[in-house]
Amino acid sequence: MSSSLLRRMSVGFAALTGLLGTSLIGIRAADAVTVPILVADVDSGKVIYAQAPTDPWYPASITKLMTTYVALDLVRQGKVSLDSLITISAAAAAEPPSKMGFKPGTQLTLDNALKIIMVKSANDIAYAIGENLGGSVDTFAAMMNETAVRIGMRDSHWYNPNGLPDPRQWTSARDMAVLARALIRDFPDSHDLFSISAIQFGRAVMPNHNGLLGRYPGTDGMKTGFICSGGFNVVATATRNGRRIVTIVMGQPTPRERDVKTADLFDYAFAQSAGWTSPTLEALPASALPAPPDMRPFVCGGKKPPPIEDGPGALSAPGSAAQLIGGSAANSPALALAAFSNPALRARSLPPRAPLQPIAVWIGRNPAEGQQILDSQEAEQKAAAASTRAAKLEAAKAKRLAVLEAAKQAREARAERAQAAKEAAKEAAKTTPKPASKVAAKAGHPLPRAASAYTSAETPTMPEAKPGKGLSKPAAKAAVHKPAPAKAAPAKSAAKKPAAKKAAADE
Repeated sequence: MSSSLLRRMSVGFAALTGLLGTSLIGIRAADAVTVPILVADVDSGKVIYAQAPTDPWYPASITKLMTTYVALDLVRQGKVSLDSLITISAAAAAEPPSKMGFKPGTQLTLDNALKIIMVKSANDIAYAIGENLGGSVDTFAAMMNETAVRIGMRDSHWYNPNGLPDPRQWTSARDMAVLARALIRDFPDSHDLFSISAIQFGRAVMPNHNGLLGRYPGTDGMKTGFICSGGFNVVATATRNGRRIVTIVMGQPTPRERDVKTADLFDYAFAQSAGWTSPTLEALPASALPAPPDMRPFVCGGKKPPPIEDGPGALSAPGSAAQLIGGSAANSPALALAAFSNPALRARSLPPRAPLQPIAVWIGRNPAEGQQILDSQEAEQKAAAASTRAAKLEAAKAKRLAVLEAAKQAREARAERAQAAKEAAKEAAKTTPKPASKVAAKAGHPLPRAASAYTSAETPTMPEAKPGKGLSKPAAKAAVHKPAPAKAAPAKSAAKKPAAKKAAADE
């Protein structure tokens, strides 16, 4: 026994005893949910490990494996070909993410459509496949149910081809193992469809949601899925030394726990051999549950679900892993680590992913036509963007002109109001009687004859003005005679000097 397996067994014992010792204390038995897990040998169909394998469960995007089987079966019957064109309708384009976002009317081959739904898990493309191959989604869903019964699935009910939430649509781990075996057995030439690490559309590279591809040695398929009500699901296959194992893990709270559990289950299965006493998938008893449990409170915790089918955007409620109690039917201590959620498991992770090897996909019949369509769409987008910019600039210009015109009209209106007020004031001044004092103050306005208060018996005459001088002053009152001061004498002699000088000049 390898040291790696011994280490896993020891950790498994601790996980088993730790969880069973605390789970009954931490949560009520009515709140416990047993998540479906199944490990089987692909060639023989023998069950290596099973936990609630036939309990009903919401499949999410692993539904697309059923869609792919129906499509490949129609190709095998010659009713369609992988080169048949799938047209995106308005209803398909309206499907929520994960999606490619193609415009209605876009066409692509069935081959490219299948690659896209296996890698990108595009809901719009899966919906379009159902519409085009079945004539309608309802008719295609009926084909899915008919095919499921024919290949031995007995717990599944299909209502749409992409796995978006529908309370009527469910499956079981056993049925998904039956479907995986049928895909491998009936379409060996399409095996590579399930192991594409990434697709490239134009310049965009989209990796596969399956976190085991390129991280767990020997992984060669198949499909993941996620909705809040079903948790994180996976149908995975791996091959080692010529032996292929299929593992189904459902209802996990995070993609990492789903991937780590699946890897541990592969390790366990490759170390085991399905003996003659092991049950087959057909021999597993039916479940007593009438409908799937709703995992939304455990996985999404009442929060808004992530806008993608899978990946790091998924939400996990605190303590949700403690709610997922494994069954007591683990037939090996090594399975304790894989079958039960615990802190040790959540702390583990797989190695880094190997470099992606994208496969090109396109719209149209071939890459050249697809490129022409993309170039045309890009030109239309640029023209639309330029038109939008021009319209915005024109609207902004018109708005500015409207503002300026409004301001001009406001100024004119104010000026008109001011002029009108001025004219009104003038008119009011003309018609309003003036006080008598103001009337008398006006020049040339005759005084009323009867107004004696404004007349006098004598009108003094104005003094006559001398030429070159102003008006004469009134005569001063007679002053009281005062004796001249002693210093006044020299003034008189000074006054006589000019006269003496004049007389001398005359001489």
